[in-house]
Parts: sequence; C-alpha cells; structure tokens
Amino acid sequence: MYLKEAISLPVDNPYLYQMIPKTWCFLFTLFVFYSTLVYIYSNPETQKTKVPKDVYAGMNIWQQKNCHTCHQLYGLGGYMGPDLTNMASDKTKGPAYMKVFIQYGTNKMPNFHLTETEVDQVIAFLKWVDKSGKTRVSPQSVHWTGTYIIN
Repeated sequence: MYLKEAISLPVDNPYLYQMIPKTWCFLFTLFVFYSTLVYIYSNPETQKTKVPKDVYAGMNIWQQKNCHTCHQLYGLGGYMGPDLTNMASDKTKGPAYMKVFIQYGTNKMPNFHLTETEVDQVIAFLKWVDKSGKTRVSPQSVHWTGTYIIN
C-alpha cells in the first residue's frame, strides 16, 4: 500500500497500481537497450575506416613541408595559397592541375623537389580530404599545432 499512498492517484483501481512497476521496468529495459545500441553504433572504434598508406604518406609530406602555412584545409591554415579542401573534385582544376603545381611550384609556391611518388601521395591525401566534403572539422580532429589527426 505504500506505492498507492506515494502516488496518490485519485482513481481507486488496483490494476492501475499493478501496472506502474511493470511499466517502469519496461521503460528502463528499453532505455538500456537503446543506450547500448547508441554506444555501439556511435563509438568511433567500431566505425574505423582503413586509410590507405599513400594517404598517410601524403599527410606526412603535407606536415613536413608545412603546406598548412600557406594553404587551408577545412578552412584552417594560411591565406597565401588557395583552400585545397575540395580542389580534387573541382571540375576546372582536379588532380592533373594540382600535380603540376605541386611538382614544379610557382612564383609564390616553392618547388619542393618532390619525387613522382611523393607528389602522388600528396594528391592521394588531398583526394581523401576532398571526400569528406566538410568545410569545418570537429575540434577533436585538430591538433594543437593546427595539423589534422586522421587516425
């Protein structure tokens, strides 16, 4: 009778008082089940995508040559060169356009004397960045130095 006094419903129906604990048990079970599903499917450990080795190599070259000093990715970086976030899918430019600039440089962009393989790795990295299609990144994906964490 304590439950009846605590709830103090105006209706004197014993069936109603029997249903309240069952309803709470059902709702709690449903909540636990839903929370487990959300945890499993939103956990980044379960959603890891394999990043090809040439993308990692291109990212390392990007960082070693300090490309972010002049160029932007996702709106982060320098302002001397163009934002390269979606350069690979740009119909007027694309990978062939990028390859020439990366390989030979310009009057504003230095020639880094990269090998053909290194140029292809940088382009692979920029294609990988392009696939994300985002112009903003989450704070968790930006290292304190302004570079990007992709693993």
